[in-house]
Parts: sequence; structure tokens; C-alpha cells
Amino acid sequence: MFLSDPALGMLMLVLFLILLMLGFPIAFTLMALGVAFGYLSIGDGIFQLFVQRTYSVMANDVLISIPLFLFMGYVIERANILDRLFRAIQLAAGWIPGSLAVATLITCALFATATGIVGAVVTLMGLLAFPAMLRAGYDTKIASGVVCAGGCLGILIPPSVMLILYGATAGVSVVKLYAAAFIPGITLAAMYIGYVIIRAMLNPSLAPKLPESERNVPVATIIWALLTSFLPLVALIITVLGCIIFGLATPSEAAAVGAFGAILLALAYRTFSLEKLKDSVFLTARASAMVCWLFVGSAVFSAVFALLGGQRLVEEFIMGLDIGPIGFLILTQVIIFVLGWPLEWTEIIVIFLPIFLPLLDHFGIDPIFFGVLVALNLQTSFLSPPVAMAPFYLKGVAPKSVSIEEIFSGVMPFIFIVVFAMVLLYTFPNFALWLPNYLYGG
Repeated sequence: MFLSDPALGMLMLVLFLILLMLGFPIAFTLMALGVAFGYLSIGDGIFQLFVQRTYSVMANDVLISIPLFLFMGYVIERANILDRLFRAIQLAAGWIPGSLAVATLITCALFATATGIVGAVVTLMGLLAFPAMLRAGYDTKIASGVVCAGGCLGILIPPSVMLILYGATAGVSVVKLYAAAFIPGITLAAMYIGYVIIRAMLNPSLAPKLPESERNVPVATIIWALLTSFLPLVALIITVLGCIIFGLATPSEAAAVGAFGAILLALAYRTFSLEKLKDSVFLTARASAMVCWLFVGSAVFSAVFALLGGQRLVEEFIMGLDIGPIGFLILTQVIIFVLGWPLEWTEIIVIFLPIFLPLLDHFGIDPIFFGVLVALNLQTSFLSPPVAMAPFYLKGVAPKSVSIEEIFSGVMPFIFIVVFAMVLLYTFPNFALWLPNYLYGG
């Protein structure tokens, strides 16, 4: 053979990146390359390995929670619960500077906590809150940044599907990941809100106050709106997350409770229909199939990559750089940030993170802490140009007068906030690790 096994492994990785840029389907490209290069290395044994890896993925109990959480999110999305929630929070926050933007961020955080679906949150808030802010005279840039940044909170705030995938990939507890991500996720949302309020106070023209008629709403009306829209969804969220974090149910069992609760909410609001149920089931099946086949392709690809010695080559290269834990963290986060431009978070988690995960023990880095850092980092991947998914989601539903350049400009301050949050987490790791250590022991 004209190439050594490690060289074949690196060639396989380079070929994958080239085919990815050409637009080939990712999951099947991974499987095809894994089988082809595996056949060159171990012959017919690759087919047995393929079957074993496929079965191990499909038998992974952790992944069962993904379709259930997705179904919960799609039911809530199609039940128009978001409209009621945004209206109730808008009424309650009318006295706050930049109240519409604050209401948007709170709604995004709650909806992210209820669904974990990023694209849906940005799109729905782009249709609901973005036009409302523009009509109220809000600056286009700050309105764009609020919708895009708020919509990406579902990557970090539990029940994040990304954290489930990371847990399955890294072999760590999803329950501990949820506990670790909870405080950083809520804090990041609070930092967004604080930034908007400060900007509105310093320059009221960016986020004008609502008309007197919309601010002077009877207290009874506000309380009723919160009781009928805010409280039911919050109760569902607390039930689901509480069952997971306090060990009352597994993530899969809690997700099933959440899915059933979402149906009950839709029935209570009289927005449930057979057509919406069919849409929710179809979207759940499509998204779940994509994730599972991607996981299968990644499992085969990474197994062959390791067999060829590519994994060892990467490990030797990184360890040869003679960098400490902080240097390793910075290096990996920069790579993940750059990969976030052409790739979606699912590909980053299941394809590239397995290359770095074996090195965590060598550098003495807690995989739970690393997972929260990655989730924070992927916020920037969704926001930063040139290939920023959230701005393009918003552009797809925004008025034609709003340019993509304005949206990119609007998200930049929120990217800096995320980077600041990452620096805080680097500096104070217990910011993420305190809650899981307190609940489950260090």
C-alpha cells in the first residue's frame, strides 16, 4: 500500500471536508468513506464493524429522549402558545426600558427551555416579535440582534438537544450536563437582557417606550395573562427539568412527560388538531432520522479513523505542542468556532469532538465543564458571519427592507457577550460545576 494507515486516516478526513464543501449528504458521506477506507485497512471486517456500530447507536437509551423533546417542541410551536406567552410578558414588562426587546429575550429563553429547537425559535420570533419591534420604532440592528441571540439560547439552556448528543458522544451523564448548563444558560440570557436595558437607557431612540395606552394596562389584566399563558408553560418546564435534575426520572421519561404535557396544553388552549399533530410527528421523525443517521455515520467514520491511527496522530500532534490545559481549551474552542462557520452543531458534536475527547483526561479537564464550554461556543457559531444560521433564518422572514448586513451588525454585540461569558467560565469553572457537584457529589 502506497500510504501508511495514519496517512490514510488523514486523507479520509481531508476527503470528507472536500465532499462536505461540495454539498454531499453528510451522514451518507461519512458512512461511505468509513466503509471504503475501512475495507482498505481491515477488509471484510468493516461490514461487521458497520453493523455493530449501527446497532450500538440505535440501542443507545440516551438518544430516545431526542425525538420526545423534539415532539414536545413542535407541538408547542404549532399550538400558537408562543403568541400568548409573548403578549403576556410584553404586558408585564411594559415599564422596563426596551420592554419589547426584553419580552422577546424572556420569551426566547422560555421557549428554548421548552423545546431546545434553535431554528424554530428564531423563525417564530422573527415573525412575531421582530415586526412588533420595528413598528414600535426600534432600531433594526438591536431588534435583529435580540431575535437572533435569544433564539440561539436553546443550544445551551436545558433541555438542549445538543447536550443530549454531547452526552451520548462523550459518554457522560446528560443529567449532570443539564445541571451544569442551567446556571450559565440563565446567566447568559440575563446578560442579554441587561445589555438591552442599558442600551435603551443610554439611548432611548434605539428602543422607544411603548405608547401610554399599552403601558397602563390594569394589573388584573396582566395577572390573568400571566396565569393563562406564562404559568402553564413554566409549570411544564419546571416539571420536566425538575424530574431530570432531581433524579425523579430519566431524560427519556421526563421528555415523554413533557410531550404529553405539551399535548394537554394545546388541548387546553383549543389549538390542537389532527393536522397539527401530523405535522409535529412528521417534523419529529425527519429531524430524529437525520440525527440518528448522522450518529451512525459518525460512529463508523470515527471507528475507522481510530483504527487507521488518525486519532493517535492528532493526539501526538496536540501533545507535541507542549501546551497546558488552558492552551488546549483555547485551541479546541478556536477550532470549534471556525468549524461553526461551514458546519452545523450536529456535525461538530458527532464528527469532530470525538477527536478531542480522549485528550481531556490527559489535560485533566472535566468533560462536563468542556461540554458547557462547547455549548457556549456554538452560540457564536450560530451568530457569527459569514455562515451564520440564525441571521439567515431571520432574513428569511424579515421585511425585504432589512438587509443581511444590518442583521450581522446587530448580532455582533451579542457575540462579544458570549465571548465574555466564555472567559468568565474559563476563569470560574465552578460557575458550571457547582450545581452538579452539589446535587450529585463532586
